[in-house]
Amino acid sequence: MTKNSVENLSGFYVVTGASSGVGLELAKLAAQDGAALLLVADRDLGDAKRVVQQCGASEVETLEVDLATVDGIDRVIDKIGSRSVDGLMANAGHGLGEAFLTQKWDEIAHVIDTNITGTVSLIHRIGSGMVLRDKGRILVTGSIAGDMPGAYQLVYNSTKAFINDFCVGLANELKSTSVVVTCLMPGVTDTQFFERAGMEDTRAGQMKDKADPAKVARDGYNALLKGETQEVSGIMNKIQDLFADLLPDELVAQMHRHLAKP
Repeated sequence: MTKNSVENLSGFYVVTGASSGVGLELAKLAAQDGAALLLVADRDLGDAKRVVQQCGASEVETLEVDLATVDGIDRVIDKIGSRSVDGLMANAGHGLGEAFLTQKWDEIAHVIDTNITGTVSLIHRIGSGMVLRDKGRILVTGSIAGDMPGAYQLVYNSTKAFINDFCVGLANELKSTSVVVTCLMPGVTDTQFFERAGMEDTRAGQMKDKADPAKVARDGYNALLKGETQEVSGIMNKIQDLFADLLPDELVAQMHRHLAKP
């Protein structure tokens, strides 16, 4: 399904999780189209800002906050101020390896609060202004993991299941408006994800053919331009996602266990 296709992005864009990986690559693409950018992440954004400036952004601001917290979301909204947001690229998120019942609750809660609560809160607060103006684009980074019962990566997969479905439902609610919602669904990608999740010793973490984050970002960016609701990045991921829907959940969980167990 597509809506409101455009040739490029312009205006003021907020990109979360923009310090590296897919988020940084998305910011670079928007910068190449001349957008003004607010880069948000929970770590230093100095290098990211320099890279994005070199790509031609009309303006680049940064904000280092924890989007798992109410204060972090409030600070993003305060930074935006009275400006109209033309686009939100909600890419912030992280995972957590090991078995669920051996994980620390505060780490579990942080994944949920970042991937779901923070993301949905930001979409609600920024998206409401888009609906009032009947203009805007929202790109959310989901995952094909959301279609897989995630043994040994249970919390992450479950949060992405929520995000994948949330985006499709929101797009449907907004189909009579000019606001676009696109969910980017990558697979295993060559970013800092596995290091941060403590999953470097897993088969997934050690894969040599991880997707290029620049390619993943380009797929999501193009889908947003076309007004598509969902974009699974990569042919093999499209096949994997299809089989995840067709095979019994118990079998998919066992296959995921093989990839994610330390």
